[in-house]
Amino acid sequence: MVEFERKERYTAQDLVRIVALLRDPVNGCPWDKEQTHQSIRANFIEETYEALEAIDLADAHLLEEELGDVLLQVALHCQMEAEKGVFDFDSVCDGICKKLIYRHPHVFGDTVAATTGEVLSNWEALKNAEKARTTARSRLESVPAAFPALMRAAKVQKRAGAYGFAYPDAAAALADLESELAELKEAMASGQGVEWELGDVLFAAVNLGRMLGQDSEQALGRATARFQDRVISCEEQAAAEGKALEEVSPAALDRYWKVAKQTEQTSKG
Repeated sequence: MVEFERKERYTAQDLVRIVALLRDPVNGCPWDKEQTHQSIRANFIEETYEALEAIDLADAHLLEEELGDVLLQVALHCQMEAEKGVFDFDSVCDGICKKLIYRHPHVFGDTVAATTGEVLSNWEALKNAEKARTTARSRLESVPAAFPALMRAAKVQKRAGAYGFAYPDAAAALADLESELAELKEAMASGQGVEWELGDVLFAAVNLGRMLGQDSEQALGRATARFQDRVISCEEQAAAEGKALEEVSPAALDRYWKVAKQTEQTSKG
């Protein structure tokens, strides 16, 4: 048994120590001490999305808990590197503090930035200078490939726009989307290049979303949630008629769907 002081309230440094004890080669937890950056990569993603859900639910208590889970992931990754003598939790904190001071010269220096737009513009310029992103290639390739596809597309499009690769308005972006849809239809008819053309359609849709000031990742997430709610509503309507959803006719399914959409519109106001 590992000795550890029990407290009413713990700190970040207590977390660092607990994680180190969990990964102790002799007395640590069998699961914790076997983990690697790669083995818990998915955990980091899951915990982050659970924190986002707490934000979407406006649940402060749940957010507090989920942020703790995210912080645990940070502490675990730091401990893995500390064991190799590369970096630790304190050096990570040191790095982000220095970055925040450097990228906020309007707060910690003499630069003037009176609006959010000026702040973001300065931030991007400082970030590019800091990381020596002086070419289109360096700026585009710095967008993480691990981003969700829609988010990555929007980020790449925005950065490419600085070099002239952008439509003048939403109407032009919509025309491009319609053109890509036509090419997808041709691919479907020929049975060749369907994935390629589908990708172009999705990419064009993200571009249109940007021109409209919309977040495509968020828009698709909400559309998926609406679809889910409608399917559940259809199942409930079928159950009210004494039927399982998979047993109803296409005509009945269409009727349920229209009711679900109407209910949705009514609740939306």
